[in-house]
Amino acid sequence: MDYLYLIGGLLLLFVSGELLVKGAVSIAYRFKISKLVVGLTVVSFGTSAPELFVSLMAAIDGHPDIAVGNVIGSNIANLGIVLGLVLLIFPMKINSKVAKLDYPVLFAASAIFLLVISDQIISHFEGFLLLGILLFYLYFLVRNSRKETKKRNEVIPITAKKFYFGIIYIIIGILGLKFGSEFFLDGAINIAQNFGLSDHLIGVSIVAFGTSVPELTTSVVAAIRKHDDISLGNLIGSNVFNLHAVLGITAMFESISISDQVLTYDYLWMIAFVIALIPAIYFRKKFSRTDGIILLLAYGAYIYFSFALSL
Repeated sequence: MDYLYLIGGLLLLFVSGELLVKGAVSIAYRFKISKLVVGLTVVSFGTSAPELFVSLMAAIDGHPDIAVGNVIGSNIANLGIVLGLVLLIFPMKINSKVAKLDYPVLFAASAIFLLVISDQIISHFEGFLLLGILLFYLYFLVRNSRKETKKRNEVIPITAKKFYFGIIYIIIGILGLKFGSEFFLDGAINIAQNFGLSDHLIGVSIVAFGTSVPELTTSVVAAIRKHDDISLGNLIGSNVFNLHAVLGITAMFESISISDQVLTYDYLWMIAFVIALIPAIYFRKKFSRTDGIILLLAYGAYIYFSFALSL
């Protein structure tokens, strides 16, 4: 039965990712904002919904290692396996806005997160602070995008029918991602527990990969449809959302303790993946298939050493 949940969850996630991308493009045209911004906001929020649900429930149920491991492991998976697989299929050019704003925000979010967890606890106040910083960034992002789109006169007309269908697609897509992730995770966690894995290892591997499947399906679908901005924006935005919204909202309800392993091992891997993007973004201005292979190998190394340390 657990394996049926895995397969059914994956199928639902793929279909939901397709609907979310369709709806997001319609929203971008209607509100005169770029597809990159839609990827960083609407799509990222939708694909981060599973992380939010899983981390919140894990923290409330007394499993902080799963709550934190899910987020950090998911961020590593987004840049390792998700971006790596997308690049194997579709190498992509880098939008100048990624280098000027979006990547620096990702780096800053990762640095702020380190400051917050340095005392090995995320308090209620720090949860409000993380979420507040994210909301300010999103307001700035959407406002600037609308101004620039108007200035360049890039407004693309869209009928009311297509706009309303876009909203419906987004709602159905987000709901599908939520339930698809639940099915996938129920099967994955039950299988993992049968093998006697620890909460931390389950969080950074099985759960993290499961909650990253929406990002994988959405980014692949976006790349297939030639929406590179949504594909990359989704991953960057999702990582920022995970650190500031998922853990921020979770900590608002339940303070989260941080283990030594998260602080001295998992976080270092996460920031290493963020730093590894610098050559492609700032020097080559594009991601190649070779970059995809390197990211996948690095992710494999992270999982291997995580199991080696825990078993």
